[in-house]
Amino acid sequence: MTKTAEAVTAQRAGIPLAAALGGIAAVVVAVIVGVAFGAASLPPGSVAIELLNLLPGVHWNSGLSEREVAIILELRLPRVVLALLVGGMLGLAGGAYQGVFRNPLADPHLLGVAAGAGLAVTALIALRDTGTGTSGLPAGTPLAAFVGAVGAVALTYLLGGVGGRDRSPATLILAGVAVSAFLAAAQTYLLQRNIDNVREVYTWLLGRLATAGWHDVLVLLPYAALSAVAILLHRRELDVLAVGDEEAAGLGLHPQRSRYILLGAASLGTAAAVSVSGLIGFVGVIVPHTVRLLAGYSYRAILPLSMLYGAAFLVVADLLGRTVGSPAEIPIGVITAFFGAPFFAVVLRTTSRMSV
Repeated sequence: MTKTAEAVTAQRAGIPLAAALGGIAAVVVAVIVGVAFGAASLPPGSVAIELLNLLPGVHWNSGLSEREVAIILELRLPRVVLALLVGGMLGLAGGAYQGVFRNPLADPHLLGVAAGAGLAVTALIALRDTGTGTSGLPAGTPLAAFVGAVGAVALTYLLGGVGGRDRSPATLILAGVAVSAFLAAAQTYLLQRNIDNVREVYTWLLGRLATAGWHDVLVLLPYAALSAVAILLHRRELDVLAVGDEEAAGLGLHPQRSRYILLGAASLGTAAAVSVSGLIGFVGVIVPHTVRLLAGYSYRAILPLSMLYGAAFLVVADLLGRTVGSPAEIPIGVITAFFGAPFFAVVLRTTSRMSV
């Protein structure tokens, strides 16, 4: 079978039922466990009933007190939903990046998203008025991170086209590396000049999902929805892009246009996610690669499943961060790095063996 025929076959391939049901079950279990356990544990069965009571027409007695219900609805559920959105977005964006760049090690931070967001937040914290005596993260942190991340992607795109280049995947990767290095250097300079604010900066850089209600969820939701719809509508095109631009064009696809749409949507969603959660790494590498082992290599299956499993993975990672070192909280970026670093090494070794 030729590569072109394989691409057409991949387009027709559906989502394996077992993998889909497993992803849905993982999300449901992660939500119940994430809401039930914390500083004060609640019965998972009662939590499940209380969550079902959120559905129209459902009114069952969960046996929980008003205080416990308030803990669920006002404290834990917003945090779990935020983890679902961030994890799902990072997993989906990671799968899209890997498809566009045809590289299983590509992740959502590849085009400078992390460096741009980090520099913007560092600048906001470092240059604020220290005479007010305030500490912690400024109120404008999410907006600054979003603007910085999107600005970095735009800069990478412009640099990738310097000298009449065609902005191929390899060119964009090199441009992203250059932009990330420059922005990271600027961030380091700001930190050295404002050493008193290092703690606040690293609080954000290590990732956090602490939220005082539904505000962060409502901020992220429209961007995540727009990005997810755009990526999922174009997921079949990634299977065609895998055979090469000439073959893809022969099948009626516009390769560059498809890449720009997918990269733009993935970068927008990632920028929105990191703006409310900080820099959480490795989700975009771990989840899509694991999904390939479960569902095969068609992006028609990889992308929606990466969104499901990414959402569940981050809820569980956040739960571990909240409970393992209780009463202290381990930054979620440390938890994902704990799993991601050895996983990254395994993927790299596997990829190297396949290329020999």
